[in-house]
Amino acid sequence: MTETTELYPGKELKALTVGIIGGTGAQGTGLGYRLAKAGFKVIIGSRDGAKAVSTAAEIGNGITGADNTECAAKSDLVIIAVPWDSHKESLTSLKNELAGKVVIDCVNPMGFDAGGAFPLAVAEGSACAQAQGILAESYVVTAFNHVSAVLLSDQSLAEIDIDIMVVGDHKPATDLVQQMVDQIAGMRGIYAGKMRNAGQVEALTANLISMNRRYKTHAGVRVIGVN
Repeated sequence: MTETTELYPGKELKALTVGIIGGTGAQGTGLGYRLAKAGFKVIIGSRDGAKAVSTAAEIGNGITGADNTECAAKSDLVIIAVPWDSHKESLTSLKNELAGKVVIDCVNPMGFDAGGAFPLAVAEGSACAQAQGILAESYVVTAFNHVSAVLLSDQSLAEIDIDIMVVGDHKPATDLVQQMVDQIAGMRGIYAGKMRNAGQVEALTANLISMNRRYKTHAGVRVIGVN
């Protein structure tokens, strides 16, 4: 088994518990399913703990549910999958529980109008940077921004053929997230730069949504030239 970085000394990768804040939404449940299938212990969180418990039971694969606070406290590594509108509030409320942990932010600040999806301006430059500003004692990484919730939740798909761009300032944290991504069937974690590059990674999701609408598909990203 691959060992983790110095962030979690003495723990093997799949011994880490992965929590998903906002885990009862489409992206959260899909990621929970894939991570559990890959062998990780998964806790999905919700503001409504009872809803998290019932959703976890529906997904199966050993996933458990809890309210967001308990989910964050009991997890080693936490994925943020809340709507953009509640991003700042959710992170601020969990600041203590997330201290010292790797936090994966997969939130894309986007708006929608008659012309389709478009990226929103973020004062800090990106959702990732906003998260790091709030969670000063955590290691925030951007990842899973471009993978379709529909594909994640489709249990007829044994694997999802996609690269996951991983962005962040702390190398041990981005290395760890890449290792985790590599455990999910079909996925490959690709380092894509420092946190200052997170904004365009998040914004690319609007382009992918436009492709999906035009071509009736679930577009993703594959990076060529990287072995």
